[in-house]
This record gives sequence, C-alpha cells and structure tokens, in this order.
Amino acid sequence: MSSRRLLAYSGLAVGVASLCFTLGAYSAQHSMSLQLAENDARIAALRDEMARNILQIRQSQSGRAAATDGTQEPEAVGASRPDAAPLVEEIKRQLQSEMGLLPVRLLRERRQSFVELNAYDNFGKSSYGTAGYLGNGYFITVKHGVVALDEVQDGREPRRITRITIRHNGKDLPARLVDSGDANVEVHPGDWAIIKVRGEVDLPSLHIDPSYPYEFADPIFRLGNDYSKGIILSTGYVGQRTSNGLVTCLTDGHPGVSGGGVLDQQGELVGIPIGRMQGDYRFSFILPVRAEMFRKVPSLSVEFPTTGENN
Repeated sequence: MSSRRLLAYSGLAVGVASLCFTLGAYSAQHSMSLQLAENDARIAALRDEMARNILQIRQSQSGRAAATDGTQEPEAVGASRPDAAPLVEEIKRQLQSEMGLLPVRLLRERRQSFVELNAYDNFGKSSYGTAGYLGNGYFITVKHGVVALDEVQDGREPRRITRITIRHNGKDLPARLVDSGDANVEVHPGDWAIIKVRGEVDLPSLHIDPSYPYEFADPIFRLGNDYSKGIILSTGYVGQRTSNGLVTCLTDGHPGVSGGGVLDQQGELVGIPIGRMQGDYRFSFILPVRAEMFRKVPSLSVEFPTTGENN
C-alpha cells in the first residue's frame, strides 16, 4: 500500500512540475510576444513620423505653395535626388536615437578594439576577462582581473598574479601592469587598471568620453568576453548612480565581461563593466571613465577635464 502511495505521490509531483514548466514557458513566450508587438508599434509610429517629417522638409525646401488643382506630388523621396542623401542619413540617425541602436559599421569597428584577457596566479589557477585598446600597446581593464585582491589567510602564502596575457590574432601576448586604482575589493571606484604589451598591435583605438552624463534610461552598449566565448554585444539602459560613484545598469553581467567597454550611441568609451548584482546577472555595475585612469597613457587623442579627480 505504501509503495502505491509513493508511486502516486511521485506521479503527482512529476505532473505538478510539468505543469509549472509549461506555464512558465507559456508566460515567457507571451511576454516576448507582447514585447515584440510593442517594438513593432514603436517602429510603425516612428516610420509614420519620419514620413510626415519628409513631407514637411520637402514642402519647406520647394519654395512654393502647394497647388489646389487636385494634382498630387509623389510622397516618396527619390534616392537618386542630390538632396536625398543628407535626408536619409538624418532619418537613420533619428531612428537609431529613438530605438537605442548602434550603427552596424561602428559596432564592428568597436568590437575589434576589445580582446580576451587572461591572468595566472602562483597557485596555478587562471581567470579570464576583457581589455579595451587605447593605442600604443596600452589597454584598460579592471584591477581585480590583473591584481590579486583576495584577503590574506593566516598561515597561507598570499595569492599573486604572476602572468598576464591578451589574446590577439590567435596568439597570447604577454602584458605588464602599468597603473591601477586604489581598489582593495571588487566592484569599487578604484577597480581599474592599465596594462601594456610590447610594441604596437593592429587594433583600432577606442575614443573616450569622460563627460558622459549617464542619464536615467539612456541606452548603452556593453562589449565583453562573455563566458570566454569571444567579444559579445549586450544592450541595456542606465540605472542610477551609487553613493560611491558607480552606475547601475540593466544589462547582462556575465563572467568574463569585467574590463570590457560600455559605449554610448556614438561609440565612445564611457565606462567599463566591473561587476554585477549579487545573484542577478541582469543588473551590472559600471565604472565611468575619468581622467586619472589615463594619466600614464601617452598620446590619447582626447582632452580630459582636470578638476576634482582623485584615486
């Protein structure tokens, strides 16, 4: 009798689990469908608005009043018209701004500026992350990726990083630590580092913008060595500033992306991802770039503010 009861309970448990899984899958699919429908509606609204703007621009450029004889001008702007190219570019720019998009060409170029970072310690263990290229062999990354921040345990040799490499064109190039912030734990305003490889590397240099305002809900783009599977893009939105100067962000914080790049819609480097919310990969912490991080990097093609920055 007890065996039958056990079988019955087991069957019931399996049935409940299957039902929960089915409901969960349906709920996720339904939410995704609603999101896609909402996106389609936004695109349609933007398309209508762009069409109205085209008509307004054409009428304002024509220099004459609209006729009242019942004839109609074509409502499409011919691509062969000499004045069409600037208008098309403006429409693209407005759509990218409204939808939080990054041009594909710019995305491909910026993706090439990031490389896989690997560090090895005195215990024979290794870790992986991301580094962004600044030019002249210099890269920016996180301090906890290239410096051991572990607490010293009594009676045990302290952990030390003994070797740093970056992966470029299928080869591991040795790198050395040049400068770093004052972080003694992860997810800290001083959790940044500059490393350098010997000689030049054939990578496009990043453009840096330390003045990015991080307005709430602004779209941003994260590039990082996601799970050590290569440099992968993740999009997200700005959250809020923390009391210690970091910024929360709604984007994936998977292992390996620390030290990667946070870009604005112009493709400028505005921050580096340094960690995530405990137990939740959807919320990340961003460290905004600031002038002191580049104090030992020569020949950067950008001017930095020099007021009020301390390590």
